[in-house]
Amino acid sequence: MTQGEALLTIDQLIRDRAGDTRVGLAYSDRTWTHQEVVRSQAERASLLMSLKRPGPFHVALLMDNVPEYVFWMGAAALAGAVVVGGNPTHRGDELARDLSHTECQLLVTSPTYRGLVEGHDLGPALPRERILVVDDPTGDSAAGAPTRYGALLAGVVGAPLPDQAAVGVTEESLGLLLFTSGTSGAPKACLCSQGRLARIGSIVAEMFEITPDDVCYLAMPLFHSNALMAGWGPALAAGATAALRERFSASQFLFDVRRYGVTYFNYVGKPLSYILATPAHPDDSDNTLRRCFGNEAAEADVATFAERFGCTVQDAYGSTEGGATVQRTPDTPRGALGRALPGTMIVNAETGEECPRAVFDERGRLLNAEEAIGELVSQTGATGFEGYWRNAEAEAARVKNGWYWTGDLGYRDKDDFFYFGGRDYDWLRVDGENFASAPVESILQRHPDVVLASVYAVPDTVVGDQVMATLLLHEGRTFDPEGFLDFLDGEQDLGTKWAPKYVRVTDQLPETATTKVMKRVLRNEAWHCEEPVWWRTAKGAPYRRLEPGDIEELDRLIAER
Repeated sequence: MTQGEALLTIDQLIRDRAGDTRVGLAYSDRTWTHQEVVRSQAERASLLMSLKRPGPFHVALLMDNVPEYVFWMGAAALAGAVVVGGNPTHRGDELARDLSHTECQLLVTSPTYRGLVEGHDLGPALPRERILVVDDPTGDSAAGAPTRYGALLAGVVGAPLPDQAAVGVTEESLGLLLFTSGTSGAPKACLCSQGRLARIGSIVAEMFEITPDDVCYLAMPLFHSNALMAGWGPALAAGATAALRERFSASQFLFDVRRYGVTYFNYVGKPLSYILATPAHPDDSDNTLRRCFGNEAAEADVATFAERFGCTVQDAYGSTEGGATVQRTPDTPRGALGRALPGTMIVNAETGEECPRAVFDERGRLLNAEEAIGELVSQTGATGFEGYWRNAEAEAARVKNGWYWTGDLGYRDKDDFFYFGGRDYDWLRVDGENFASAPVESILQRHPDVVLASVYAVPDTVVGDQVMATLLLHEGRTFDPEGFLDFLDGEQDLGTKWAPKYVRVTDQLPETATTKVMKRVLRNEAWHCEEPVWWRTAKGAPYRRLEPGDIEELDRLIAER
C-alpha cells in the first residue's frame, strides 16, 4: 500500500457512505439513506466507546435481521470493537458458553431473545447490567418514561464519527468472531479481520457487478459468515441498498423481491429447496431478481430456481475460515462443485498422500469411492486462515504442514472437477465399503416427492454401518414405499451399498439457523422417534413400517454387538 492510500476496512467503507443520500437500508415499510445509516452507526459507536472496559473489546449481538443489527455492526467497526454474532437457535448453557468463551463485555439483544440469557453465567466480563435490550417496551421506570436503551441513545444523538486516527483501525484489526455452524459438534469462533471482510465484500461486489443501483436481499442471519461476506459486505462495498428480512421465509421470498426491487440474493444451506417447494405461478419470473450467489444448494435446485425466477444462480464451495474455495464453471458436469485454485487437492488424511482421481462407469456411478474420497486440502489456504479464538487444538487440525485442511470430504475427476462428499463425519462403512453421504443425498433429492434428504450412518447389527435417510416431502405428499423402491432401482448411479436400509419421513428437519441439517441429532435419534420409519429387513426386500417389536430386537442385537 502506498503512502496516503486509504485502508480497505469496514470502518473505511462505512465512512465512504457518510454523505450518500441514496437509499442504503430497507426494512418492512421503512427506508434509510446511507447518510442516515452512518449517522446511527456513529451515535452507537460513541455510546460503545463510553461503555468500553479493560479486556477484549468484544460486543455480542443477539437479534434477528433488524436495522439495529446493522447499526451496531457499523458502530463496532467504527469504534474498533469486535462483533460476536450470537446464535438465537442456541439455548441455555450452549448460548452462555458462546458468549463466555468469546469474553464479551457487552451484549445488545432484543426483548424476544432476552430470556435466552437470563439466569445464565455469561462470563465475568458480562454481568447483567452489561446487557442492553433494544427498544425494551417495559423500560426501567414508570410507564411512558424512556427505556434504558432509549435514554442511552438520547445521550449520543448527533455524535460525530469517531476520530479515525485515535481509534487506529487497520486492515489487520480483528472485526468479527464468526461461529462455525456446529452441525457436528460445538461451534468454533473463527477470527475475521476488518480487512478480510472488506476485501471479500469488494471481490463479490465486483464479481456480480453490484452497483449503487442494486438491492441486496439479506435474509440469511447476520451472525453467519454467508450473510456478511456474500450479503452485507458486498452491499456496503458497492454502496447498494441492503433490504432486510427479519428471518428467512420461503413463502415471503417473492413478495419481498417485488416489494424492495431486489436484484441480488445470497443464501447458504437449503433456502432454494424451500422456496421451490412453495406453489409455482405462471408469473414467478416477472420480478427484478437477476443474480443469486451461495453454497450448499442441491444441483437440481440451482437450475430449477434459475428457470422459475428468471435469474442466474452461482453456487460455490467455501468455508467460514476462508481456506479453500471451489467455483462452478459453465462446463461443470452433473454433480460436481466446479474447479478450484491451483494447489487444491484431495488428500488421504491418514497417509497424507493425494488420492487417486475418481473413476466413473458409463452410468455415472463412482467405482473407486474408498480410494478417491479424501479430505479437501489447499496447499496455499493457510495464509488466508486467521485462526480461532483461544482454540489452538482446532487451529492445529486446520493447518498441518503449512496446508489448510477443510474437514470436508471430496473427490476429483480426471478433468480437475471437484465433487463434495460431505463433512469429515459423513463417512459410512457398509459391508466393508467406505463412501460419503453427499452423493447419496443428491440422488434421493431427484425423487419428485422429496424436498430434502439427509443421509447418515446408523449402527449395523453385526458390523459397520447401515444407511439411514430422513426425507422431507413436499406438502401434501405421502411416502410410497413401493414407488420409492422403484425409484431407487431406476437410478443408475446409485452405488450398490448406497440404498437406505431405513427411511424416516419428517415434516421438519433439525436445522441450524442457516438451514443446515444437524445430522448429529438425527444420528442420535436413529429409529427412536415419533415419526414413521420404514425399513428393509434384507437387500432386495420391500420397505415396511418399523414396529415397536422390531425396534426392541434391533436395540438388543446392537447392544450385544
